[in-house]
Amino acid sequence: MFIELLRNRRSVRKYQDKPVEKEKLDLIVEAMLRAPSSRGFNPWEFIIVDDPVMLEKLSRSKSHGSSFLKDAPLGIVVCADNTVDTWVEDCSIAATFIKLTAESLGLKSCWIQIRDRDHSDYKSARDYIAELLGVPSNLNIEVIISIGYANEEKAGHPKEKLQYEKVKHNAYQQDYV
Repeated sequence: MFIELLRNRRSVRKYQDKPVEKEKLDLIVEAMLRAPSSRGFNPWEFIIVDDPVMLEKLSRSKSHGSSFLKDAPLGIVVCADNTVDTWVEDCSIAATFIKLTAESLGLKSCWIQIRDRDHSDYKSARDYIAELLGVPSNLNIEVIISIGYANEEKAGHPKEKLQYEKVKHNAYQQDYV
């Protein structure tokens, strides 16, 4: 059941030295292309990276929060035409489809935020990645999703720790119970 997938899902930053099978990658690609998009614009484009040298370079996209990509067998860079007003939302939905599909296939993943992040004092993470991968200037980069077989165990978040206080009912002043 889908709720069980959500209950057990955790972001993972340590991966086994084992490639993701082509059959599983094909299912992830199908899922991301089936993601809903506002007005059906589908502004996204995806770059699948499984070359270890390129993954190592991409792991230096930001000063913090991307280094583990060098040990992942797979990364998916989610880009989009930034002239479409819902590109951020559409890319986020597609990236979530990537993560949940990977989880359903026995893989683990982690979101590496790129949009509005710096590579260095003089270069954005977007520009650094664009130079590495040849991304055209009309495309922005939302995220890289690392994917692979987990090399660490993490239990899902217990239901008791969920932030139910952030859920309101009919009005902001009324808590959901």
